[in-house]
Amino acid sequence: MIRTATPADIPVIHALVRELAEYEKALEEARATPEQLHEALFGPRPAAYAHIAVDDTTGEPAGFALWFLNFSTWRGVHGIYLEDLYVRPEARGTGHGKALLTELARICVERGYQRLEWSVLNWNRPSIDFYESLGARAQDEWTVYRLTDGALQSLGSSR
Repeated sequence: MIRTATPADIPVIHALVRELAEYEKALEEARATPEQLHEALFGPRPAAYAHIAVDDTTGEPAGFALWFLNFSTWRGVHGIYLEDLYVRPEARGTGHGKALLTELARICVERGYQRLEWSVLNWNRPSIDFYESLGARAQDEWTVYRLTDGALQSLGSSR
């Protein structure tokens, strides 16, 4: 079962973000606090949205998807950028990941969005194989760039 996250889900979303960061071998980079997640998802100007996958047998959260809107100047419409998709190891292979992606694709179709995009680490072959089995294709002619920390501060402070 997939459901829209509520404010009561913030502790589990925070825990799942940290589990994902640990899986991706980058736990030290996961600095978001529960308060920040609450503000981003449920504050006066939400910047992101989340869905929770719930195990049908136990009723416990099995995974989540956290996403936000992007915009294509070429297509002239919004799309969804999937920031995080994570299913707990013990729940993998039971359809939760596919159900989360299906829900986001349904939202795209319903709202007229024309893209559902995300990034995956190059070493994460199980996820790559899963995404390709759904019809997703790598956009390998593009390279992602990022400014953070000191480089962002330096550029943002220059005139």
